[in-house]
Amino acid sequence: MRIFAVIPAYNEERHISGVIEKALSHISCERIIVVDDGSRDRTYSLAMKTGVAVLRHIINIGKGAALKTGCDYAISRGADAIIVLDSDAQHEPDEIPSFIRALDGADIVFGYRELNSRMPLVMKVGNWMLGTAIKLLFRISIRDTQCGYRAFTRQAYQDIRWTAHDYSVESEMIALVGKHRLRFRQIPVETIYVDKYKGTTPLDGLAIVMKMVWWKFTR
Repeated sequence: MRIFAVIPAYNEERHISGVIEKALSHISCERIIVVDDGSRDRTYSLAMKTGVAVLRHIINIGKGAALKTGCDYAISRGADAIIVLDSDAQHEPDEIPSFIRALDGADIVFGYRELNSRMPLVMKVGNWMLGTAIKLLFRISIRDTQCGYRAFTRQAYQDIRWTAHDYSVESEMIALVGKHRLRFRQIPVETIYVDKYKGTTPLDGLAIVMKMVWWKFTR
């Protein structure tokens, strides 16, 4: 299989080089795609120095948009499967082989973080709320709805290709997996909380739930 990795990045000059270096241990240089989503720091120039493919949004559009730009590019280059991971060093690239193995016989693989004292409380509450909503609306049970470490086949991407530009991309993916009844697996991943919490806030979570209701009755 031609495995590609897509790494969306926004103002991640502290971590991007290290994430790419580790990913290069598992995926060849030409199959790693970094999408700089309008960063105002040195993210783009540092990524370019590594030799991987680097795409750039002129302005910041959002994680969902950056992921779609990268995945569309990977598909155009003949990807059979795509692994997506964050650029902030909270996902361990050395776990890429686990995702590749788990894809055997599955359409998509979701990483999940263990609930422990290191996970911010707001993240625990948000995961519970979004997980419950997804289960009720789409009849699919996911242990960690907001973990962005995922892998999917080329065929699955055609079914889950999202419209969300922001952090609701993770939830939209799951909703589409449920709608199309795709085969999925879940594997535990280590998450390192290197910065203050960022991502989906409680207000974002409420907005995502409203979007899920919309997806349920309009798609």
